[in-house]
Amino acid sequence: MGVLSNYEPVSVFRFFEEICSIPHGSTNVEQISNYLVDFAKKRGLKYRQDEKFNVIIWKDGSKGYEEAEPVILQGHMDMVAVKVDGCDKNMETDGLDLEVLDGDLISAKGTSLGGDDGIAVAYTLAILDDDSIAHPPIEAIFTVDEEIGMLGADFIDVSDLKGRLFMNMDSEDEGIFTVSCAGGATATCVLPYDTETVKAAVLKVRLEGFKGGHSGVEIDKGRLNANVTLGRILYGAEFEDFRIISVNGGEKDNAIATFSEAEVAVPEDQVQQTKETMEAVMRDLQAEYSAVDPDITISFEEEGVKEVTCMTAIATAAVITCLINLPNGIQRMNPEMEGMVQTSLNLGILATTKEEVRFSYAVRSSSATEKDYLIDRLRALTEILGGEVEIFGDYPGWEYKSDSKLREVMVAAYKDLYGEEPIVEGIHAGLECGLFASKLEGLDAVSFGPQMENIHTTNEVLSISSTKRTWELVLKILENLK
Repeated sequence: MGVLSNYEPVSVFRFFEEICSIPHGSTNVEQISNYLVDFAKKRGLKYRQDEKFNVIIWKDGSKGYEEAEPVILQGHMDMVAVKVDGCDKNMETDGLDLEVLDGDLISAKGTSLGGDDGIAVAYTLAILDDDSIAHPPIEAIFTVDEEIGMLGADFIDVSDLKGRLFMNMDSEDEGIFTVSCAGGATATCVLPYDTETVKAAVLKVRLEGFKGGHSGVEIDKGRLNANVTLGRILYGAEFEDFRIISVNGGEKDNAIATFSEAEVAVPEDQVQQTKETMEAVMRDLQAEYSAVDPDITISFEEEGVKEVTCMTAIATAAVITCLINLPNGIQRMNPEMEGMVQTSLNLGILATTKEEVRFSYAVRSSSATEKDYLIDRLRALTEILGGEVEIFGDYPGWEYKSDSKLREVMVAAYKDLYGEEPIVEGIHAGLECGLFASKLEGLDAVSFGPQMENIHTTNEVLSISSTKRTWELVLKILENLK
């Protein structure tokens, strides 16, 4: 008996538990991919597995639906595999230890759960496995490595697919249908610097306590970015003999930086003045942002007077110029969808190597031309200061479709089941729908899913009752797509 054996829908949770027994963190997907292939073989279903381990499975329409327009069911098979300190589980080789909390929440002991997006895979397998379900012809796409850049969706060949109705089950808020998303790229401004050796007092400055957040979801909250704030702090204290040794901050380009620090060299008699000036700038910031970032702090560590290799005065000025002048945050709101961010960027990682300073931005926009222009703005300032901009992980946006048959069917099904309208919205983050929309002309897509909380963390939970309701919704949608 499995942990989830007594919960409805039985078939969905049976497949979900099987998926959780197989390690399937990003890049570690061969085993889960082969599991999907074996599933198709045992049921005599047509399938295709590519060299990256993406899988597509086909199933004919049920009786009465043989000539209906095909529907694509899509989710990704990889998960963010993390564990708590002290957990001895090997997430490369071991399955998860599931448990049910408070009678409704599925979690994994000591690790992330992978409900994102294991539940989409489980839903799809349950449909493919059950010949009593009414449905059009199905083309089921299971992609790999979504969590590290949508690599599987970018690689997969879908030229042999006939469907244009696309049900992406990779959302975590029940009752919300996502119908557009931003495109994006990682843009890294690389600024080389010259050095000199000076004898000076070395001061380490650390900024922390910033609230942060996801740069696609929470960029509109007005929160401070610690890396950008560091530029304002350094600019305020840049005296004649002030030199930067290093600047570093943030952890991910798509996360609003929660900390940043600089190591600087200053004349011994200017240490106190430097600290006081920086503290004064921080007090201004604390007053300006007390409502949204009330816990920001500045601290210092004095390392004494010594000979140290640091950036030259020109290089120091160039780094500070980049920090205070390169754009960051919201650049434009969507003119058609109230409250929707259209174009933004986030300085997520600031890093100093022996030869260069790297400013890594997550750039997002639902307008391809605005995204390109924003990258041009980064490039213009960086190049005039002697640097260059590297672009990788470029992915397309997914534009709102005004005449969506799928959206109409899904909204009607939701109203029939629950007596209320679902929320229909776009998001300022990337989804695989954007890549598939670029590959399948005329794609009619909606992203949705059951309720999950704290995805990508060891506190991740999936609601059993929401999973059941969403399953009922999926079945009704398929029944109505005749």
